[in-house]
Amino acid sequence: MSKEVETVETAEFAAKDYQDPPPAPLFDLEELGKWSFHRAIIAEFIATLLFLYVTILTVIGYKSQSANDPCNGVGVLGIAWAFGGMIFILVYCTAGISGGHINPAVTFGLFLGRKVSLIRAILYIIAQCLGAICGCGLAKAFQKSLYEREGGGANELQAGYRKGTGLGAEIIGTFVLVYTVFSATDPKRNARDSHVPVLAPLPIGFAVFMVHLATIPITGTGINPARSLGAAVIYNKHKAWHDQWIFWVGPLIGAAAAAFYHQFILRAAAIKALGSFRSNA
Repeated sequence: MSKEVETVETAEFAAKDYQDPPPAPLFDLEELGKWSFHRAIIAEFIATLLFLYVTILTVIGYKSQSANDPCNGVGVLGIAWAFGGMIFILVYCTAGISGGHINPAVTFGLFLGRKVSLIRAILYIIAQCLGAICGCGLAKAFQKSLYEREGGGANELQAGYRKGTGLGAEIIGTFVLVYTVFSATDPKRNARDSHVPVLAPLPIGFAVFMVHLATIPITGTGINPARSLGAAVIYNKHKAWHDQWIFWVGPLIGAAAAAFYHQFILRAAAIKALGSFRSNA
């Protein structure tokens, strides 16, 4: 009798109450013939364009307003809210179409986690970078004099900080963001915590908000290579290009670390624990 009970309990423990999607293929040429694929690329382009347009105008507007009086303007808190709030809005709008990446680092991390194919990842990143450039171009067109005078919202290593410090800030900041993306979209978490409704764009937007509060004084906060590239291309000054590598190397390392931590440590640890339970039973 006890063996039967033990067998039933083991079976109940082994049964999943969620379904992991299959790993994305490395090369999926069939995607290229689907309208949904091209629609997703367009969504990433437009979302990144809107993201840069709003946030860059917020940055240069604050710098202009606070030039004579530091108490004027939205302040660093307002800038952080602009970035976090726009990510919340745009991820909410595009999650069902493209997944709402809006960031090459997020796309790279999800590619390493086998959530998207290589072809999709490459075209997403191209669309994001082009969208960022166009978004910054629109911001410059609307406020050309302010754009040039206030630095174009370009990411630069701030005075008093070494390059290693800036790189570390970008790595850790992107780790927080990409780790949040993995956690917020984890099917296992959604099943386990189904009694607590979690809107995935909300924690992702808050992650962007919190990271900006921490790293604006250091690098102006990149954690998004497309954002940094778009501002550098349109502003096109030496300092923005000189520090550009920090805003690519840091986010890509941070995204890779977050993907490894979530996929191969947190998720793998649960599988090992389940295997140990079965062997003991």
